Amino acid sequence: MKPSILPELLLLTTCLAAPACTAAEPANAQQGRRLLATRGCAACHSIPGIAPGQTLVGPPLDQVAKASYVAGILPNSQANLARWIMHPRHFHPQSAMPELGLSEQEAADMAAYLYQVSPKRGQR
Repeated sequence: MKPSILPELLLLTTCLAAPACTAAEPANAQQGRRLLATRGCAACHSIPGIAPGQTLVGPPLDQVAKASYVAGILPNSQANLARWIMHPRHFHPQSAMPELGLSEQEAADMAAYLYQVSPKRGQR
């Protein structure tokens, strides 16, 4: 096997082994907004409708739906964003993003809000 293929295989193995986000209820974007506002997310991120500030710790979350990857690791989808929000250190052990102890439903709700306020690919 070529050495250049190993990183891709490692990433694929990590993605397949990661816990799936299977929220019991449909995602609720307004509940997600409340969670993003109360769980300290604005300490590191600027978030549309919540914290439009100029924080420099984490990336701004105003265009998450436009990105090709979540955190540069997972193919971008609302489900993968929820997986990242729930367990960032499963995907990137040295991530500065803390494990917040969120339920699958809470992570799905937060991802739903971020997707709702973010322009989609091809939009401005």
